[in-house]
Amino acid sequence: MSVTSTDIERVLSAALQPAQLEVQDDSHLHAGHAGAREGRHYTVRLTSERFTGLSRVARHRLVYDTLAHEMRSGIHALVIDARSPADVTIARPDGHT
Repeated sequence: MSVTSTDIERVLSAALQPAQLEVQDDSHLHAGHAGAREGRHYTVRLTSERFTGLSRVARHRLVYDTLAHEMRSGIHALVIDARSPADVTIARPDGHT
């Protein structure tokens, strides 16, 4: 069974209760490359209290652990942007926050 963006959203929402979650299927960008036959490519952007106090590596591990079944069921590559609410700032056009 192939994993969909909806599957990823459902699992992450249930486990991490994100304030913000976006799952983007990037598979079309990798058509023709060897890994494309092994599964789909996704970008995940999420903000969750669960990431507060965790290092970037620990946040990524938490996402990978949460998606362990899906990783074995059709995800070839996963780009993760995991932030705590404190990490989220509004950037101004001049680049300052």
